[in-house]
Amino acid sequence: MSPSEFDTIGPWSEVKLEILREYAEPYSRIVSGKGFYHLYIDGFAGRGLHLSRETGQVIQGSPLNALSTNPPFQEYHLIDLDAEKVEQLRSHVGSRPDVHIYSGDCNQILLTEVFPQARYSDYRRALCLLDPFNIGLSWEVVQTAGKMRSIEIFLNFMVMDMNMNVLLTRPESAKPDQLGRMTGFWGDESWRDVVYETARQGNFFDSPGAMKVDDANDKIAEAYRRRLVQVAGFKYAPKPLPFRNSLGRTVYYLFFASPDPTANKIVQHIFDKYRNRTWF
Repeated sequence: MSPSEFDTIGPWSEVKLEILREYAEPYSRIVSGKGFYHLYIDGFAGRGLHLSRETGQVIQGSPLNALSTNPPFQEYHLIDLDAEKVEQLRSHVGSRPDVHIYSGDCNQILLTEVFPQARYSDYRRALCLLDPFNIGLSWEVVQTAGKMRSIEIFLNFMVMDMNMNVLLTRPESAKPDQLGRMTGFWGDESWRDVVYETARQGNFFDSPGAMKVDDANDKIAEAYRRRLVQVAGFKYAPKPLPFRNSLGRTVYYLFFASPDPTANKIVQHIFDKYRNRTWF
């Protein structure tokens, strides 16, 4: 592969990969130790390899990291919408019988093909990574995982996409299709109440036509965290980890949600270790 065939990632994405590696092994050890059949699921798996913007080195992406987890997961389900990326991923994975690779929209594939293989009543459990580049993830996927009581998720909330394309300088100025994307990600239109309340309190706008996003992002992230528990049905969702760009602005929040108290404690510890770091 030439360098142009890799997805280049920044230091915050490398940290995210570290966090996932740091959690996957204790998760696999604990769940398998309890006798559960457990799956790794990646809804936006990508090519499998990345190019580090900082070092220029090729590094493994989340699916290949998961494949090297010890003890191993019993099944791996890897999905990507981009057919070219899927083919590259297949070339890295090979013909392993425990790996299932899908080309298509994870919003459909997860609900119809993958999540049904992780039913609580079948003594199955799953760790699912939902790491989109935008807010194209369907709330139905998240809520289904929560209601199943057998799935833990890491979820990337791309607030940069939300701010650039949905909220702009004022949410009422966004195009209908962009508003629809936000509603699909949030699950209903209650996100408008959060946004407008924040604006009324003076946290969105410190002058006409200008947005102050720092406090607003945190308020929206906290509202989404509460939805993971109160609406989706996860028992635990620790405070998400913000990732910031070179300007110090939040690009996305990494969320975790789980039905298990031990999982919650482990991830809280991991998040707290990285919370005050900068990656630029």
